[in-house]
Amino acid sequence: MKKIILSAAALMMLFSCQNDQTESTNLNANAISQRGCASHEVLAAQLAADPTLAVRMNQIEAFTQNAKLTGRLVNGKVEIPVVVNVLYRTAAENISDSQIQSQIDVLNEDFNATNADYNDVPALFSGVKANVGITFVLQKIVRKSVRTVSFSTNDAMKSSNKGIPPTSPSTVLNMWSCNLGGGILGYAQFPGGSLATDGVVIDNNAFGRTGTVSGVYNLGRTATHEVGHWMNLRHIWGDATCGSDSVDDTPSHNTANYGVPAYPHYSTCTGTPVEMTMNYMDYTDDRGMYMFSNGQKSRMAAIFISGGARASFGI
Repeated sequence: MKKIILSAAALMMLFSCQNDQTESTNLNANAISQRGCASHEVLAAQLAADPTLAVRMNQIEAFTQNAKLTGRLVNGKVEIPVVVNVLYRTAAENISDSQIQSQIDVLNEDFNATNADYNDVPALFSGVKANVGITFVLQKIVRKSVRTVSFSTNDAMKSSNKGIPPTSPSTVLNMWSCNLGGGILGYAQFPGGSLATDGVVIDNNAFGRTGTVSGVYNLGRTATHEVGHWMNLRHIWGDATCGSDSVDDTPSHNTANYGVPAYPHYSTCTGTPVEMTMNYMDYTDDRGMYMFSNGQKSRMAAIFISGGARASFGI
């Protein structure tokens, strides 16, 4: 196995989102012209603040590669308890219980291959489309009225001062619904980061598939994408032109895809493969993404087995 050694600077480049999104003073998801994730901004700040994070992430990557190569997968289903933290300044931002439950439903469908569009996966990729076999159970909802007009990527929504600290982050997936500024739909913390900031943040207008959601991010797939990051998945284009996402069965992508590309969409990377634009880890509209691959499933499974980065969640 190739030894993986990444410096902090290399890690920052690895996770760079190459986000070309258009910023708008209108913060509704309906006004965001292109999907973009801010996970790279969070990672860069964390690496700068904590030089040991690069070491931990190297160790996680080495473990993941070993787990994949030796075929060690999760037996049965992993069940993830979820706490949803709702931060609101207006009544509309105080999303309903039913909207929150709709997001949990989407995660369960997407991670268990019961989503209605799963059968839309083209025949070319039918042999690698995956039932990840991870379920999500809503444990509780925590709500807090705030004065903040819009939040950024500085994790303020996770602090006791301006937001809600995570609940039992070593055994619970914390999700925050709030008004995110700068045209950001969401961001996640990769395995290896501080428990004090661990979890997934989603703009309240892209949370779930009912209630306040609108536009092209109205099917709850922002959370599916970000939870993928939380489970150690990279963007499918490897955050570089024809980059690697460290998954063997996903084709090389030139870069991120937006909207809903017509199939087949060919890459100009080596071999000119058909791109897997319907993968959850691309940047397409919600209705344009509807599959994980078996290689991604193996990568996610590795973090939950004994010795994995999220083994405390149990098997």
